[in-house]
Parts: sequence; structure tokens; C-alpha cells
Amino acid sequence: MASRKVLVLHGYAQSATIFSKRMGALRKACKGTELVFLDAPHVLSPADLAETFNTAEELGAAEAEESDPALQPRGWWKVDRGRTKLNGIEASLDLLRDTLNKDRYVGVFGFSQGAAMAAMLAALLERPEVYPPFLISGQPPHPPFDFCISAAGFLPSGELSDTIFLPSYSTPTLHILGKTDVIVVEERSKTLIDISSNCRVEYHDGGHFVPSKANWRNFIRDYLLKPGTEVPSPVAASQPASGAATPQESTSS
Repeated sequence: MASRKVLVLHGYAQSATIFSKRMGALRKACKGTELVFLDAPHVLSPADLAETFNTAEELGAAEAEESDPALQPRGWWKVDRGRTKLNGIEASLDLLRDTLNKDRYVGVFGFSQGAAMAAMLAALLERPEVYPPFLISGQPPHPPFDFCISAAGFLPSGELSDTIFLPSYSTPTLHILGKTDVIVVEERSKTLIDISSNCRVEYHDGGHFVPSKANWRNFIRDYLLKPGTEVPSPVAASQPASGAATPQESTSS
């Protein structure tokens, strides 16, 4: 029996290789589901990173300075100083269109900027005609997803985002928020939650990361197999915060 495939989109200034390593415990737990990590198309230069991060320490300089192409920081779009444009998002949508056209995925999982991109992709598959370049010979590249998981997600600003999302989108979406996240704060995540007409929200006690304690791994594993509201919450009992810290992106990115 072929495994269920879930497309995974990393956060800003990460790469598929780095994010896959950080999600190693979850990957091992997800028997029966294959997590397919995709690199964003834009390699970020020092100037790009300077637009977003205040200090090298905040970014995670050890990763940013890696010469290995697989470890170079990437983004689904580049952040402008005014934080009002999604510079280069068309290239990401082209990449995602071609990726989806080659295979079938039951859902999409994204973190931070990747979570915003994942939700945008889920919404676009519901109404692909609103962005004609996403079509292939006039047809959508892939059926709508069964679900979307948005960890530390937010609603991107911009005309294209409004065209794709508004007034709402209906793909079942699990929103995972960190109670102490100061990078994508709850108020910003709420902008995406508010337009999710079929959503579930779960909080973990930590900050800007995907929680990795056993209760969360098991919850996400079960949700991937049976998305919806029937899987018990991972926070029924108090659990300490967990998860590897990630490069901290600007709350306006």
C-alpha cells in the first residue's frame, strides 16, 4: 500500500534539509504518512536577511553562513522594508503548481512563512481560476487538499493574497500556536484563523517552533491519518514546552 504523502513547507530563512532534521522525531512517528519537504525557490542573500532580522544571533548565524546549497537560507517570498509586498511569490506558486502536477498529496503542512504559504496553496486549490498562471492547460494541477496544518501561520498581506483567500477558504485547517511566540504573535495568527471557515486551533506552551514532545508527535501523526476534530487534543494534560528553536523571522514577513 502506497503511503499517504503530505507536502511540507519550511519557514523563512530555513531550508528543506534543515527543517526535515528538526522534524526528525515527527517523521519517525508518522508511519503510514510520508512527509515530503520542499525547498522554497528564493535563496536569501545577506542583504535579504538584513531586511528581516535585527541581529545575526536572532537569525541563527551558524545556519545562515553555511556554504552547502542544501543549508542555504530560503524564502517563499522576500520581505520588503515596508512589509506590504510578497516579492517573488509568483515563482513559489509556479514551483508548487509543478510539484503538485507530478504527484498526489493528501494535505500540506507549513511552519511560519511556510504555514502562510501552505494555507494560500490550500485556498488556491479550492478556486484555482482566480490566479490563471496556476492552471495547466486550463485545468488545476491537483485536487483540493483534505487538510492543511498551519504552525505559527499568518495571513500574508497583498493584493494576490486577498484575491486567493477572501472572503474565506474552507479546507479543514489545523492551526498550531505557541503561547509564548513573540515572532508570529497570536493576534497575527488570528488574521488567518478568522478566514478559515473550517478550522481547529491548538496551543502549545512554547514559542516559535513546531512542538515535538511525544503528546504532540502522536497528535500530529493521528491528525495526518484522520484530520478533523475527532483526534483528542494533545494538551489534555499539562506538558512542558518542547521543540527546537527556529530562526526568528520578523512578525511582518
